[in-house]
Amino acid sequence: MKGKNIICISQTTWEGEFTKSTVQLLSILAENNNVFFVEYPFTLKDVVMSVLGKQRAQVSRMLGFKSRIKKIETPNGATVNHVVMPPVLPVDFLKNETLFKSFFSVNSFIYKNQLRKIIKKFNLENPIVITAYNPMYGLPMIGQLKELLNVYYCYDGMDTQRHRSRIFNIEKQFCEKVDGIITTSDYLNSEKKKLNKQTYVVKNGVDFNLFVPHAKKTITSGSSQKKVGYIGTLDFRFDIDIMEYAVKELPHIIFEFTGYLLNQNIKERLSKYENVSFFGSVKPNEVPELLSNYDLGIIPYKMDEVNKNIYPLKINEYLAVGVPVVMTAFADLTDFKAMAKSAHTKTLFKEFIESELKNDTDSLIQERIAFAKQNSWEGRAKEFESILENFVSKKQKL
Repeated sequence: MKGKNIICISQTTWEGEFTKSTVQLLSILAENNNVFFVEYPFTLKDVVMSVLGKQRAQVSRMLGFKSRIKKIETPNGATVNHVVMPPVLPVDFLKNETLFKSFFSVNSFIYKNQLRKIIKKFNLENPIVITAYNPMYGLPMIGQLKELLNVYYCYDGMDTQRHRSRIFNIEKQFCEKVDGIITTSDYLNSEKKKLNKQTYVVKNGVDFNLFVPHAKKTITSGSSQKKVGYIGTLDFRFDIDIMEYAVKELPHIIFEFTGYLLNQNIKERLSKYENVSFFGSVKPNEVPELLSNYDLGIIPYKMDEVNKNIYPLKINEYLAVGVPVVMTAFADLTDFKAMAKSAHTKTLFKEFIESELKNDTDSLIQERIAFAKQNSWEGRAKEFESILENFVSKKQKL
């Protein structure tokens, strides 16, 4: 796919403290296409909090004192147009639906008006609009941007933390109206296909070229103390009970947790153990070297309805540096059946950690690295492009 105008209505920022599938895919699509990445709009409250130093938002760009659009060079040498929207009204707290819809219509107008200005200024004819996990703003934009195609990129299940329970109905409407949906897991695909037959899967990948220079060559000496690590957001998805059991039962093993701490209970319950350490977030390009210091990587997520949707980015990242992976059975990740251990109980989780550390070999390290290479973002981007081309072809035949 070449020469297309792509506008991404995102739920996140471009930069941040963790790897984002949207950023990885768009960086590659930008090699041959004109990509505009639109950050999730901050509110007037965020502006005030940033001025007071309690948040970090690009206030000068949001208010128009500096250009709302700037070019960002990606690691692969492509260029993405990075867009910051004007601040909108804080409305998510409103319980009354009539009031919410009234005030949110103002936000939609601000958002639509800004996008139309960009489309006009840069002559973005027939844009392909990709809404990345943001049906709240994606829904009111359908048919408003003279788009060639409107695609929903869904990489997680909806929750009520930000938009309350109203988000479920909004996402349902959005799924039914878009030209197609691309999900990141088989479970998400099966759910969205009930709402839109044009639903396909492109699973998460790994920046293999970034990770492989730090890949292990051999297992750590058996006499040294083993180190188990987790890198990622520490939030409500994290299963504290299972993790605490393993930490308590394996006092001879070091456990390190690195990432943005959103659930303070995790640190409060685990930091009392001498074999546990917590570290703040690191930049995505710092992750490979950190992972290479581990003897095993863990993904201790709760086994609940929300986590069923997940295809975790970190699983391929762990494998890319050659470390074994032990996770809870939070999702149906059959692709990794031969590469990672999946535990349904706290006892199994603990036992898998022990056995994987004890039985690791140099040949298994190489098998993991080879497996991760097959899941590179370059390969995923080709799959993504192919599906977009298929959507375009079907749309043009109508």
